[in-house]
Amino acid sequence: MESALRRDEVRLPWAHLRVPPFPQVAIKIMQLANNENVQLHQLSDLIATDPGFASEVLMVANSPLYAPRYPATGILQAIAVLGANQLQGMCLLVGVRTYLGKSLKYPALRELWQHNLACALIAKELAAAGFMDKDLAYTAGILHDVGRFALGVIRPKEYGAMLGAHRGSAASILEAERELFGWDHCETGRKLIVDWKLPSDFDAIASDHHAARRADGGWSMAELIKVSCGMADAAGFPAFEGCEAATFGDLLEALPARERGMFHFEVDSLAQTIAAGIQAVESV
Repeated sequence: MESALRRDEVRLPWAHLRVPPFPQVAIKIMQLANNENVQLHQLSDLIATDPGFASEVLMVANSPLYAPRYPATGILQAIAVLGANQLQGMCLLVGVRTYLGKSLKYPALRELWQHNLACALIAKELAAAGFMDKDLAYTAGILHDVGRFALGVIRPKEYGAMLGAHRGSAASILEAERELFGWDHCETGRKLIVDWKLPSDFDAIASDHHAARRADGGWSMAELIKVSCGMADAAGFPAFEGCEAATFGDLLEALPARERGMFHFEVDSLAQTIAAGIQAVESV
């Protein structure tokens, strides 16, 4: 507590970071899709306001990752097939890739992007194993590292170099980020969630995914993302090359009994599934 207070005292003002704006269509879709009364044509009309974004959404919707039975020829048709919940994660995925843009030419930032997608794909499988909302889990997985993406877009060369050189646990990167930016990616992610007026449930997902797991064994979406993030590291998709990952066996033991019994993956088969999912996205 004392160290956290001390960080708050010396933290640079938020405006100092000069975070570039995230694609507004993706944020508005996230906000609108949470409305139970939203109409599909409202979502379609919103996406259509940005033709470039709409084109990429349609390509991703028709990719092997979503495996539609019949190819969608328009946004409204794609939404009707996928549904509003799945649309959130897909638009966020497109938004993140658009946001990173030229930053993806740096290998360390490309690996970070792949780690994030790996986390989302694992989260979806874990949620399905425990009868949780798998579309929400996928969206949470994409969203959990949004603070890292902001830091990467601000100073891609420096951040990429830091990710490439750092060695240590997944959480150890936070101090190095604070030294470079004055903020770490968890703090940055939480601030973005608040600024974008997204549901407060996403706060803990963005800010606490490197915190210790709950000692009482409680299971929530935030806890699921912690394990998914660790499994992405253990399966060969770490957030940075020198990440000291927990063993896959230990991460399986961290799952509740139901999830552990229904999650039918060994580390090698999980790595293959992730690689196929990433390839499906990167091929479009």
